[in-house]
Amino acid sequence: MAISVALPSEEVASVELRQEIGASMRKQSGFSLIELLIVVAIIGIIAAIAIPNLLKSRQAANEASAIGSVRTVGTAQAAYQSTQGRGRDFCVDLSTLTAYNSVDSNLGAGQKSGYTFVCTGTPSSTSMGSEFDTTAKPNSSGSFGTGNRAFYSNETYVIYQDTDGSGAGLAGTSSTVRKPTAGATPIE
Repeated sequence: MAISVALPSEEVASVELRQEIGASMRKQSGFSLIELLIVVAIIGIIAAIAIPNLLKSRQAANEASAIGSVRTVGTAQAAYQSTQGRGRDFCVDLSTLTAYNSVDSNLGAGQKSGYTFVCTGTPSSTSMGSEFDTTAKPNSSGSFGTGNRAFYSNETYVIYQDTDGSGAGLAGTSSTVRKPTAGATPIE
């Protein structure tokens, strides 16, 4: 036996509205936790592949900038020798080249694109001509470093590279040969 109770029309409308709201909430769809975890895992895999390539590209760009900067210092030294050096002497340091607007202020300060630059010149004497040495060493080397090669040049304007990044093979040039003693190869 069924008992029927008559509800006022307002209460019937209220019950029907609650049933509609409940049904529509059950129909709403969203992402499950598993789906979100899969998306996060895919993004992580893509990042793991892309980041090492990005770092290598940055190192290659820093090394190319260092080579260009060593070349710029050589050109600035040649200009200084023919103007301020009266055809004999090279400039003694980077700050003087900066004062003559031959190199930009970053390079003149000795830091540019993750490299440390040093340029030392010696004046000519009665027995020897003027010389200069320019070195560019990475601030840090390795997989996450700013570069993996060090560079060197002098008044011969040949740029040498040291592939271990230490720059140790770039020092100790002979006063007659003006070529790095060991571990350095010219850039072709």
